[in-house]
Amino acid sequence: MAERDRDPETLLGDRAYDADAIRDDVRERGGVPEIPGKRNRLVRHSVTRRLYALRNRIERFINRLKNNRRIATRYDQLGNSYLGFVLLGTIRLWIKFVHAA
Repeated sequence: MAERDRDPETLLGDRAYDADAIRDDVRERGGVPEIPGKRNRLVRHSVTRRLYALRNRIERFINRLKNNRRIATRYDQLGNSYLGFVLLGTIRLWIKFVHAA
């Protein structure tokens, strides 16, 4: 359980998370913010395109996972049971992927 609670090394976010407070918080925790700057920002921040492209894959996976009604609406009140159903949904997606290949 302690493995899940550590701070991330890199934060992938879209333009909506481009705020100095968020960037400073990630840096204080020892991470690197990979967030593209908004168009009206005066100071532009560079983003690693290859790493930022992974964000799209993560978002598509979460959207496919939310096709399970129980996960999307979060009927479970306890975090452990919710995590269990997220893992079951993930296994279902993985099995479809393995058998398609």
